[in-house]
Amino acid sequence: MPVGPRAATAQELSARYLPHRGPVLVDSGPLIALFNGADRWHAPVLDWLRANPAATLLSTWPVATEVCALLARRIANEAALDFLRWTQRGGIALDAPVDGTPTEVLRLSERFADLPFDLADASIAEAAARRRLRHVLSLDADFDVYRDRAGRALVNLLRR
Repeated sequence: MPVGPRAATAQELSARYLPHRGPVLVDSGPLIALFNGADRWHAPVLDWLRANPAATLLSTWPVATEVCALLARRIANEAALDFLRWTQRGGIALDAPVDGTPTEVLRLSERFADLPFDLADASIAEAAARRRLRHVLSLDADFDVYRDRAGRALVNLLRR
């Protein structure tokens, strides 16, 4: 008989996570946890994904770069390659930067200069503003301080 925690039921997952449909911007933390079964956030991220099959995952190239570097360093090159294969199969879409993206990332980084600089986080905030999205998946509390142009906070679906 297997020992350890049992998988949450669909009813338990829907009670824990409000259902979400549509695009969600994903930071590196949940992606690293998803590809690292030993990470303490692995099960919560997996549970969120199972509870939200209608969510469309979207991220940025700086996030993908960070995920690959950290998976390769912390686990093995194969973990980074698994992430890229999953991306190729459509597990997550990568937002393409447009003209003005670097300028806006710099503006956001300067606006929130009291936070530790993180290009991946700034790229998520920029993509959220440009695409008019407010929902993110992140393990970072930093996303609680980022605001869109209208002054509204981004909503971190993993930390509510």
